[in-house]
Amino acid sequence: EAVLVEDGGDSVQAGGSLTVSCLGSWGRYERYSMAWFRQTPGGEREGVAAIESSGKTTYADAVKGRFSVSQNSDQNTLYLQMDSLKPEDTGMYYCAADWGGVGRPLVASEYVYWGQGTQVTVSS
Repeated sequence: EAVLVEDGGDSVQAGGSLTVSCLGSWGRYERYSMAWFRQTPGGEREGVAAIESSGKTTYADAVKGRFSVSQNSDQNTLYLQMDSLKPEDTGMYYCAADWGGVGRPLVASEYVYWGQGTQVTVSS
């Protein structure tokens, strides 16, 4: 069992920066793969960035070079540093996790545990 809690969502101007975080509470000691997804009203949940249990990172093409995903040393907090934000980055950002490796790190169905989300709004 795992509980994920996101924080840090805000409203920012286009071109600005924002960091969101996700604190994971694990019921057992395992190495987890974690990821960020985002979703707009009426839209699908799309993968943004992921860190697999091996440490490998993956980014969606739309955010490469602008977003950076990282974890703290205890691997229980996931961060997403977002720079050069665009209005199309607006959405509810969700943290996801699953134990061990995942085959498709930016696919929502690969993850069992989800947070409640934190809203990011980018205005032009």
